[in-house]
Amino acid sequence: MQRRASLLALSAVAVAALLPVTGFAQAWPARPIRLICPFPPGGGTDVVSRLVAEKLGPALNTSVVVDNKPGAGGNLGMDQAAKAAPDGYTLAMGQTSNLAINPTLYANLPFNPLKDFVPVALVASQPMVLVVRTDAPWKTLGDLVAAARARAGSVTLASAGNGTVGHLAGEMFARQAGIEFVHVPYKGASPAITDLMGGQVGIFFASAGAIVAQLQPGGRLRALAVSSAQRMAKLPNVPTIAESGYPGFEAADWKAVVAPAGTPAAVVNRVNAEIARILQSRDALDRLAAEGSDPLGGSPEKFAEFLKSENVKWSRIVKDSGAKVD
Repeated sequence: MQRRASLLALSAVAVAALLPVTGFAQAWPARPIRLICPFPPGGGTDVVSRLVAEKLGPALNTSVVVDNKPGAGGNLGMDQAAKAAPDGYTLAMGQTSNLAINPTLYANLPFNPLKDFVPVALVASQPMVLVVRTDAPWKTLGDLVAAARARAGSVTLASAGNGTVGHLAGEMFARQAGIEFVHVPYKGASPAITDLMGGQVGIFFASAGAIVAQLQPGGRLRALAVSSAQRMAKLPNVPTIAESGYPGFEAADWKAVVAPAGTPAAVVNRVNAEIARILQSRDALDRLAAEGSDPLGGSPEKFAEFLKSENVKWSRIVKDSGAKVD
């Protein structure tokens, strides 16, 4: 009788050990989810973060709250995400700079994009737009290059932070054109655009979503070129950098959701599936198209392969450009 009681007790312990996993899968999410955006409100990453949060919350029957954590080219927010508990209640909107460029650009990155995160879902891709104020003396990309060559260091390049796609696109272009820009990093696209319009800086490689309103008639910015291989449907009259005399030039800013390493696969797969549904909705597609973005999507496994290939690609570009941040 005593032996039977012991066996029953051991069985109960074994079943109890399984309950947290089963219960977690069934109960999640039981409270709001935080989506860390590593840049300030108003920029391209923030726009996509808020779109995902708005749609993902109702799909999961909870609230998804965007938490802007800007600084260090997106590294500050991504580091917080990497160190968060892998319990399914912290996600982050990573992008090209902090997940693929910064590992090579920064000498001491506080996180490893390939080890400290689990890929959840690719969301969208967007080319960069080289913009200046409408009252700037440069009407074309050729005008800008001629001015930079005539007076070295006279053109200031704003960026959303060290290591962002805009920063590196500027470095790549300067190298290919044989000119130099004075780099002025900001804590996100919004303050960079504010200073660009105010005349404190000269040029900015911006995501289309952050500046499209200012490119309309009456706006305060003018587009000189786009960084994609083909012209953007949203800006059909703006030439590409490649067609403007710099063949092969291409740089895109993609956005993707990641979670801290160790986040349960059930959570990762559920969020991936819901984001896939979001990217098929007409409203989401229209809103992405309005800011010049293309939807991506795909499985977590596809994202993992893509992330590895992007790290290889951008590592080479960073080294070739000579850009480095201590």
